[in-house]
Amino acid sequence: MDGLIDWLFETAALPKYGLPAIFLISLLSATLLPIGSEPAVFGYIKLNPDSFWLAIVVATAGNTVGGMIDWWLGYAAKLALVRYHIRRQHREHEREHAEHRPHPRKPRKPALDAKYFRWMRRIGPPTLLLSWLPVLGDPLCTLAGWLRLRFWPSVFYMAIGKLLRYAAMTTALLWIPDSFWQNLGDGMRTWF
Repeated sequence: MDGLIDWLFETAALPKYGLPAIFLISLLSATLLPIGSEPAVFGYIKLNPDSFWLAIVVATAGNTVGGMIDWWLGYAAKLALVRYHIRRQHREHEREHAEHRPHPRKPRKPALDAKYFRWMRRIGPPTLLLSWLPVLGDPLCTLAGWLRLRFWPSVFYMAIGKLLRYAAMTTALLWIPDSFWQNLGDGMRTWF
């Protein structure tokens, strides 16, 4: 585990790797891993202020690719569940025919998506404008795949939400004076 953490910190060394590190960190933060990409984007922009929009676009691209991966994971999970239920029903059907019993009528439960996720189906891909939200954004992308929302419109809305988040967060962090960050760094050094 220590080797993985060391590798991650070496990979995230901004002066050495730059924009590929921003892309990778943004991609990983869009998966269900608990990694925040905003500090890396902010650090890169502090070191290279002329690359503000380039860093924002690269971070958005990485985070959107991560959201696409989440969408496909949700889609694959739904397919796996459907295949599991079909195989189970097929086995039960074969067992009933082997025993020559009449088919019992089972009441059907409402589908999971119809019961719990009606609001997301109704609104559709625009709900992924909220994919930038901490804690909720990544599961929303996975849920979009589970519900089989159209892929490319989902990606479009994910990208818009994530672009607005990176632009707003980085701009807000840049307004904070450098003295605050220096005092914060000095305070952290005393703890360690």
